[in-house]
Amino acid sequence: MKKYGKKYVEASKNVDKNTLYSVTDAVKLVKTTSTTKFDSTIDVAIKLNIDPKKSDQQLKGSLSLPNGTGKTKKVLVIAKGEFAEEAKKAGADYVGDKDMLDKIKTENWFDFDVVVATPDMMPEVGKIGNILGPRNLMPNPKTGTVTPKVGAVVADIKKGMVTYKNDKFGNVHTVIGKVSFDEAKLAENLSYVVSTISKAKPNSVKGVFVENITISTTMGPGIKVDKNSFDI
Repeated sequence: MKKYGKKYVEASKNVDKNTLYSVTDAVKLVKTTSTTKFDSTIDVAIKLNIDPKKSDQQLKGSLSLPNGTGKTKKVLVIAKGEFAEEAKKAGADYVGDKDMLDKIKTENWFDFDVVVATPDMMPEVGKIGNILGPRNLMPNPKTGTVTPKVGAVVADIKKGMVTYKNDKFGNVHTVIGKVSFDEAKLAENLSYVVSTISKAKPNSVKGVFVENITISTTMGPGIKVDKNSFDI
């Protein structure tokens, strides 16, 4: 049986596990359940009615939170020529082509959070797919990180773009902000995530798509959110 720390146990006393909280009440409560000294991240877990083993029911994509994530991500762009210049102007932290890929391969360099690549560079990026893939850093068209519009994507990432994909249990996890965010911004981010995921329902899925929604802080207890609080 999993053992929890004293702070977690104390925070859990404020949460009724049998209650489905409204969006307003849930975000208000989650801010009080942080057990860390730092500004904790707040995550949402959405349980979906999908069969993760079926390729046509896999969810993978990206979205830009209305109020950002509270964290500025470092972006590496793999591109040449005009695309590279566009990425630099948009604020990419690192821009290059084979030189950057070689640096990753030979120096085990990972001072970045997201990799964006132009389509023409993907054959080269693919050569280190065995390195990027396990770290969830491989660019993918479904998440918008393989694109000729590198400037726009870099700008979106800097403003708060996050990627999502279902796990083997049919859950989607992503960030909705920080404990320091005010309640209105957290509620807006949460509602946007749930709405976006809801609209991504695969055609092969019948009946209810979103089964349940839970939010929590880093190392904090889960808070169940009433899905009827959302316009889905």
